[in-house]
Amino acid sequence: MTRLDYAQFLLAAQRNYTLTYFADHHDSLSHDAINRFMSSDKLTPRLVWDNVKDEIEAHEGGYLIFDDTVLDKRYSKHIDLARRQYSGAAKGVIEGIGLVTCVYVNPDSERFWLIDYRLFDPETDGKSKHEHVHDMLMHTVHSKQLAFATVLMDTWYATMKLWKQLETLGKLYYCPIRSNRQVSLSRETGYQAVSQLVWNEAELQQGRLVHLKKMPRGHQVRLFRLVSSTGDTDYVVTNDVS
Repeated sequence: MTRLDYAQFLLAAQRNYTLTYFADHHDSLSHDAINRFMSSDKLTPRLVWDNVKDEIEAHEGGYLIFDDTVLDKRYSKHIDLARRQYSGAAKGVIEGIGLVTCVYVNPDSERFWLIDYRLFDPETDGKSKHEHVHDMLMHTVHSKQLAFATVLMDTWYATMKLWKQLETLGKLYYCPIRSNRQVSLSRETGYQAVSQLVWNEAELQQGRLVHLKKMPRGHQVRLFRLVSSTGDTDYVVTNDVS
């Protein structure tokens, strides 16, 4: 049993990723042999980087994408990492394994590579998903020393602490925010939810400068209102205010 055996199985399997299923479809490996290997081997984030670092096409204008997913384990009762948490795919709280990922994108070739990940296991390491993103960000800057200019992330990471860190690093960011996020157009207008803003045609095309509540005085971001083909409305902010 080798890591390559297991990696090939994960790539080939479509729905069933259990060790029993793996053993049933392998000529020379028993369930016990696979189980012994998985119990003793450690598949660390470092292995991901070691396998992709020589293939990455670095670009000064590259993108980092931070996202998280929940591996559905609703029917597994004895997995240590499984815990009840919200899943966007399931649109509810389920039993699953939380996984936070960091993907690098070359904007010219439009190729992308998974370069880091973290398992969400606060009972073991005491870290939140936001702290995992911070760790991966700083590791990319200081240890991997990988060139990038922009960070893309989900609504979950729309926090003042992360945005300040990115601005300190001189990076651009684009991030959706919730429709009830409080913004101000000027000191005179006060704060209101982004969903209550009235937009003209020029603002829909170019965005508008706003101040987010709890951000430093005078700090502005550009807010965009995006309407999908299904009629859903999203609000995205960026610190690219030029």
